[in-house]
Amino acid sequence: MASSSLRFAQPTFPNSILKTKTNTFFVSKTTVFPTPVSNKGKASNAHAITKLACVNKTTEITACNQIIGDVDAKLTPLRIGIIGFGNFGQFIAKGLRRQGHFVLATSRSDYSEYCKQNGMQFFRNVDALCEEQADVILVCSSILSTENIIRSIPIHKLKPDTIFADVLSVKQFPRNLFLEILPPGFGIVCTHPMFGPESGKNGWNGLPFVFEKVRVTAAGAQAEKCSQFLDIFEQEGCRMVEMTCEEHDRHAAGSQFITHTIGRILSHLNLESTPINTKGYETLLQLTENTVSDSFDLYYGLFMYNVNATEQANGQPGQSILDRETKVIW
Repeated sequence: MASSSLRFAQPTFPNSILKTKTNTFFVSKTTVFPTPVSNKGKASNAHAITKLACVNKTTEITACNQIIGDVDAKLTPLRIGIIGFGNFGQFIAKGLRRQGHFVLATSRSDYSEYCKQNGMQFFRNVDALCEEQADVILVCSSILSTENIIRSIPIHKLKPDTIFADVLSVKQFPRNLFLEILPPGFGIVCTHPMFGPESGKNGWNGLPFVFEKVRVTAAGAQAEKCSQFLDIFEQEGCRMVEMTCEEHDRHAAGSQFITHTIGRILSHLNLESTPINTKGYETLLQLTENTVSDSFDLYYGLFMYNVNATEQANGQPGQSILDRETKVIW
């Protein structure tokens, strides 16, 4: 009896190495088996093929389910709790919502109607917000009130791997507070969007976003949530800049603090646009516009909570600039 060739075609599946938590499988579209030598051998081979088909099918399904599960987990929106829902908190919240994440907010003022209109959820106090067990707690308070706020958070109501982040204009100060107050399992990410409601009103594309992953697990759910959180700003077009809190404060003292000082001085000169503005004058007007809406508390915080700014202001010509600012204001 002439021998016949047997070919077993598995269900179509991409050529790939599929990894699960315990095994690695190579799946090919088609598997070719040797020609049987007899009817008995043919039956034996057919049985082996059927058995192998079941194994391969199970392998493929298991691997597929693992991949789908990984994708689903990655795409699950974060639940981000914002503490401090003033102008800047609302500004950041809009970006979080644009990227499809859930926003839970609390603040001293009642923003329940605002949240309702913008697809967010408002809580009357921080205790109620923490009971929702958000993935990320984002502190958007003023520099001056940050310590009291962080110390008042009922940490015991949160998940043990919750990530804490801030958006303050100084970085060593909140980092040290987080490290002092939060239990070891909590993640810490210090961030500073180098823009605000005015400078970022036309989008965040190309604007710098500084961050340091102070304490985040190298792998696992916390690491994935941290990446997902930072990806929000990258997807919004921000220029992502990873640097230490010390380095940030050193650079900020030489740029942000001086910028706000000059901007505040200019705001008291009542500068107005003219029909014959020069490029330089346009720059001054823009500088004034970008800083005049910021509170004096922010300016004071930039000075008092950044040791580099303090040293700069105490030197020359820093002290002279600060003296002039004080005279103009008062």
